[in-house]
Amino acid sequence: MLRRPTPAAWLGAFALLLPLVLANRATAAAPAAAEVVAETAVAPRTLDLTIASPAMDGHQKVRLLLPPGWSRHADRTWPALWLLHGGVDDYTAWTRDTDVAELTAATGVIVVMPNGGRCGNYSDWWNYGNGGPPRWETFHMTELRRILERDYRAGTRRVIAGNSMGGLGAMLYAARFPGAFAAAAAFSGYLDTLYGHEPGDDSTGWGPSLACPGTDWRRVWGDPDDQAAIWHAHNPTDLAGRLRGVRLWVASGNGKAGSLGGLPFTDPVEAGANDHAHAFVDRLRALGVPVTARFFDGQHDWPYWQRDLHEAYPMLMDALGLGCVDSVPAHSLAWRLAT
Repeated sequence: MLRRPTPAAWLGAFALLLPLVLANRATAAAPAAAEVVAETAVAPRTLDLTIASPAMDGHQKVRLLLPPGWSRHADRTWPALWLLHGGVDDYTAWTRDTDVAELTAATGVIVVMPNGGRCGNYSDWWNYGNGGPPRWETFHMTELRRILERDYRAGTRRVIAGNSMGGLGAMLYAARFPGAFAAAAAFSGYLDTLYGHEPGDDSTGWGPSLACPGTDWRRVWGDPDDQAAIWHAHNPTDLAGRLRGVRLWVASGNGKAGSLGGLPFTDPVEAGANDHAHAFVDRLRALGVPVTARFFDGQHDWPYWQRDLHEAYPMLMDALGLGCVDSVPAHSLAWRLAT
């Protein structure tokens, strides 16, 4: 079914056009080490984790899609596909708005969908030089990764993909953690966070009041001039050389309604993401880093991101050594969450 862009998709993208972040605040005190404090089976093969996280100073959610034959007591491990959501969204986004459960049903992969905040930018916040929570990068790449490998039979072979803000996160994590991911895919991601920036122009960073009202955008990476080193360290285009050896996929629409429908005018959010994607791909190619790029008529919404995932999926699975697997209906398989 074709749908007009959702408010969440639009707001999430504005949160990336003007990078400002709102912390996910939690009331529970965090323990000395991250731990799972609750598990909920919400659908066939779908397990939600609640994690008490010191990095976040509270509780965060993670959704897992578990593969055929999975058991926490198995003698084997499974590779992982990390799927990151966009802004003004949460860990339920990919299962809510795509057929990822069906797509992955016959594939031997654990799908990891962590909460990343309404506009967390998949970063540990600068917080005026004081550090401290929210520390999204630490939560994902240290705490969650250890929990998955220790308690949920996740192996060390991983790939990562995401839409919009999640596309930024996918390329950031692949670049900032060399060897952690065999492949990375970004769909409508903001991949050049300093695109068009001129010294003294605060419009590069002030902002997403719709997504994060009342939060000072400087808490994230600081000012793009005064804390330029932090901004460059979180800009995929600046980090492009560190992606050598990672299989890369970049997809973006030009803002015009394409074959999957959309608004009757050019979507400025997707058009902006398209500029970022072209700048990022150009930088990769200038460095001789291979990348598969897909540019097309399309807008900033889930019908296009679902198609992007389907198109990138064979490459992602091949990078895991799994090859291309035909999908089957999730309800046709038996799953067990062994305790």
